[in-house]
Order: sequence, then structure tokens, then C-alpha cells
Amino acid sequence: MKTLRRLLYNEVIRAVFFVILGFMSLFFFFDFIAEVRAVTQYAKTGYSLGYAVIYVALMIPNHLYELMPIAVLIGTIFVMARLAQSSEYTILRTSGLDPWRALKTLLTLGLAFVVLTFAIGDYASPAADRVAQLLKARYTGRITIGQTGAWLKEKQAHGSYAVNVGELASDGSLRAVRIFEFDNRGLLASTTQSKSARIQEDGAWLLSEVSRTEFAVNNNKAEIKRQTLPTLRWPNSINAEMVSAALLKPERMNTVDLFQYIQHLQANQQTAQRYEIEFWRKVFYPLSCLVMVVLALPFAYLHFRSGGIATYVFGGVMAGISFFLLNNVFGFIGNLQNWEPWVAAAIPGVIYSVLSLTAFAWLVLRR
Repeated sequence: MKTLRRLLYNEVIRAVFFVILGFMSLFFFFDFIAEVRAVTQYAKTGYSLGYAVIYVALMIPNHLYELMPIAVLIGTIFVMARLAQSSEYTILRTSGLDPWRALKTLLTLGLAFVVLTFAIGDYASPAADRVAQLLKARYTGRITIGQTGAWLKEKQAHGSYAVNVGELASDGSLRAVRIFEFDNRGLLASTTQSKSARIQEDGAWLLSEVSRTEFAVNNNKAEIKRQTLPTLRWPNSINAEMVSAALLKPERMNTVDLFQYIQHLQANQQTAQRYEIEFWRKVFYPLSCLVMVVLALPFAYLHFRSGGIATYVFGGVMAGISFFLLNNVFGFIGNLQNWEPWVAAAIPGVIYSVLSLTAFAWLVLRR
């Protein structure tokens, strides 16, 4: 059995590697063509073709994470169909490779792909994406969303704060910061505007060039106090990862940071539906590699002598693309319809698990 496992593992890993290489080359080319426009636009600030190549290269881990299950499906289908076409799989069956043992062997390999996909999505992709965004921001000037920037909320014992961050600079500092303080009655107590801010090691924000306005009521008289300060220290629990989460896409965060951000939103009575769906997607998405290897196994039991392998591989490509699209569609539908986050994230995997097990039972066990 060791020889059989070594044969299957080597063939599948080699096929998956070449599929990934092809996909990554294609995406690298398209991303680079799209980035040429940015090179032209920001040439005066020093954004050259070399930096564009580095930026596009840093986007590869994210593409790899998204395409890993599809690559596993296409590579495994190709190997299974080729072994069936050359009658090698028939020889393996006569050597003792029954359907359940073949399923167990592929599931073991699928677990390795699950671990690899999780590591890429949770460590390599977020780190590379953050470096890429900061690199580009060094020449484009900022990282922001829309015209209003990102809004966050902070709740403390004496009141609550609504915080607006206009943009994230390339050096990690925050720009165009506005802080609205509300007392326990919900009344506006003060407003603070700062041109820039830095998050200190203890979590406090050090605001620079501060303009502060306080609203107070004394003896039934409203008072407004205005002051301008060079710096102001504001203790809070909003860390750099939370600001990045508000300014960047949630799918680019790792699981721990995403979970902490969800906890922060819930503690401050903010909706976290979108981020909860993305959290559960990051939990379930690597497991789809197991679904893909099970879906590919029935192709080894198809009977054809010559030709036809391209058709089956094309069918595998279509199945992988449909899974990718379905995974995104159910995320949006779940957010709009307010479904349970884990349900919206798990449905695509459940559907393809049922399809793959049905195909396995009908084609392999029954026939």
C-alpha cells in the first residue's frame, strides 16, 4: 500500500502544482496589465514597473488561497481520468485498492491540502496583502474606502465614542481622524479632530495637531469650549488590526484578528453579520479540499480507452468554477437575508459534499 499511496500522492501533487502554476501565471499577467495604469498615473511619485511587479507578486498568496480547492479538483480529476484511460487504475484495483481504501487515501492527501490552504489563507495571504497595500500607499498616498473613510465605535464606562478614520498612511499612521464623544445619556459631549494619529504600544492613540470642542451644561447654561493642542493621548481599545479591518477587505484578515474584530463590534452593539460570514467562510473554505478529492474519485471508475480525458477535465474546471461562484453568492445572499453566518458559509460545501458522495455511491459502489 505504501507504493500505491506514493504513486497516487506523487501524481496528484505534481498535477496540482502544474495547475496552480498555470493559474498563477495567468493571474499575474492580468494583474500586471491592470497595474500598468497605476504606474502611468503615479510615475511622478516614483511608482515604477519594478514596484508594480513586487505589488502583483505580493497578491499571489491571496489568489493561491482562493484557487487552491479548484486546483486540487482539476489536478485530481486529471490524474484519476488518466489512470482510468491507461487502465493503470484497473491494475491498482486488482492489486487490492478497493473503493473505500482509495477514498481513505485521497482524504489523507486532501487533509494535507486543507492544512496548506489554511496556512496560506491565515498567515501568508494577510501578511502579503498588508505589505502590498502599504507599498502601494507609499506612492499613491493613502489607503481609504469611499469619501468618508472608516467608522468605528468604542464604548467606555463614562460614555461612548464614534471614531472616523479618513485613511491609513503608508507608514502605518492614521490620517483625518475625527472622534465624537457621547455621554451615558446619548448626548454629544465633545468632538476631536486630528490631522494624524499613531497607535502606541499600550494601545492608546497619540493624536497630532488636535482641534477639540467640548459641550457642557452648567447651571442650565450651555457652554462650548474650544482648544487647540499639539498632541493629545486618547486611551481606547481600538487596535491597528481593527482599523485595518475597517479599511481593508475582511477576507484579507487572519482568523484570530477577524474573531477579535467581531467581538469588538458585538461589544459595541454594531452589526457584525458580514464579518461573521467571512469568519465561518475562512473556517469552512479549506475543508472544501476534502470535498474536491472525493468529487474527483469517481472519475477513476469511468471506462474509456482513447480520447475524452479533455472533456472530463473541462467538466472538472466547470465544477470548480461553479463552486467558487456559489461560495461567493451564498455569502452575499446570507448577508442580505440575515441568515445564520455559519449556515451561509457552509451551504456550498454541503451541496458539493452531497453531490460528490452521491456520485461516489452510484458510480463506484453500485456499478
